[in-house]
Amino acid sequence: MTDKTVLVIGTYDTKNDELAFLADVIRGQGGHVVTMDVSVLGDPAHPTDYSKHDVAHEGDSTIQAAIDSGDENHAMQIMARGASLLAARLHAEGLFDGMIVLGGTMGTDLALDVASALPLGVPKYIVSTVSFSPLIPPERLAPDTQMILWAGGLYGLNSVCKASLSQAAGAVLGAARAVRPPDRTKPLVGMMSLGTSALKYVVPLKPALEERGFEVAVFHATGMGGRAFESLAKQGAFACVLDFCTQELGNHIHGSNISAGADRLTNAGIAGTPQIVAPGCYDLVDIVGWQPLPDKWSEHLTHAHNRLLTSVVLNTDERKAVARAHAQQLSKATGPVAMILPEHGLGEWDRAGADLHDAAGLRAFLEVLTSELPQHVETHHLDCHINDPAFATKALAIFDAWCANGQIKR
Repeated sequence: MTDKTVLVIGTYDTKNDELAFLADVIRGQGGHVVTMDVSVLGDPAHPTDYSKHDVAHEGDSTIQAAIDSGDENHAMQIMARGASLLAARLHAEGLFDGMIVLGGTMGTDLALDVASALPLGVPKYIVSTVSFSPLIPPERLAPDTQMILWAGGLYGLNSVCKASLSQAAGAVLGAARAVRPPDRTKPLVGMMSLGTSALKYVVPLKPALEERGFEVAVFHATGMGGRAFESLAKQGAFACVLDFCTQELGNHIHGSNISAGADRLTNAGIAGTPQIVAPGCYDLVDIVGWQPLPDKWSEHLTHAHNRLLTSVVLNTDERKAVARAHAQQLSKATGPVAMILPEHGLGEWDRAGADLHDAAGLRAFLEVLTSELPQHVETHHLDCHINDPAFATKALAIFDAWCANGQIKR
């Protein structure tokens, strides 16, 4: 048996049987259930713990206002706002340990908002008719969202959909039992990187920071990793960030689907968290490797990393745009910022003699970035490559100086 409680959310006017089945499976496995109704027009067969009126009220609206809008999209956004705020408050009050939402496109739209309102580490499960669909933009996904296709269950229970629903019920309860929330007893450093074939600073930096009493979390700069990083930065979870692979920013401004969102390279600064930054792999835009190469990249040099991911090498003007984007994002910072600029290259393939090196493009990028960085940003030019030991040594020197003067809190 367990004392873990799962919040079950859905439109109980139309999906009562399916939601009740989910709840029964959770209870059958020893869990507890709290129910939330996000219907608009109809009423549930039985009262829920939190009614549709409670949900609308939490979002400073009413069910009547949703009905009077005469628009199902507007009505569901009222419910999504209320459900997100209510779920966040209930979790803060310790009233549930994991969340599951059931829905079609309407319910999924709401579920994505609710999942994003809950902290990283809270189990979030979405049972949807459009799971893993291109309808869902990456920026709408909370970093630790789990999904399963609601197969064969659009209207009514059957053995096919029960297989999906029972798996989902077991998964969210199992996650609530097994999850180990982040340990806040050690100060946390957030670091961005790619694999060590491209960027190698992680190898010396992680143990060095751990020797100094910090925990280090390294995030993979392939879209969702940046989303998780920015989510934690927004919460103020980091004592300092070592944001040494900002490639996702270039991905975003050049239209790649592999994006961490428009707020990449902003949330640590807005929270006042100290930032040591280097534009690792700035010269590449990653695109989905199994899709046809978009026409805009047809004249560019490309590198197929694997069957999932292809990197496009930016030309000089495109690099300058990336430089300006860095400066714009860092202008929002309220805490200390240091920019380290290794002048011999910013990725393993971007060094003299390497296949993707463009000395003129690198020089133009550094010139624009240096000229446009805000005045509050410390700028450190290094006569080395980002993968040389001198880069990690400089990063640690800045980190230690900030610890010594109290800018990094232990």
